[in-house]
Amino acid sequence: MPQNPSQSWHSSCAPKQAQAGLSQKEPGEFLEISDHAIGMMETGNRDTSIKKLVLLAEYFHVSTDCLLGITDDPAWRGGPLE
Repeated sequence: MPQNPSQSWHSSCAPKQAQAGLSQKEPGEFLEISDHAIGMMETGNRDTSIKKLVLLAEYFHVSTDCLLGITDDPAWRGGPLE
């Protein structure tokens, strides 16, 4: 069952960052926010905009539904990233 999206990033998506060998710094730089802000978003202690949520999904190549905890399926259904 998906977790409450207000708690943290969904566990099916969280490993994508580690698997990619990324720290919180890289996605933070991509979104132009601090690594601390990324950490707070991961743990559910900070909200984000829809625009940044979509950018995170594109960055990690996972669905926004997975990041939000709506589904356990992290499959990317978007187009190729440029």
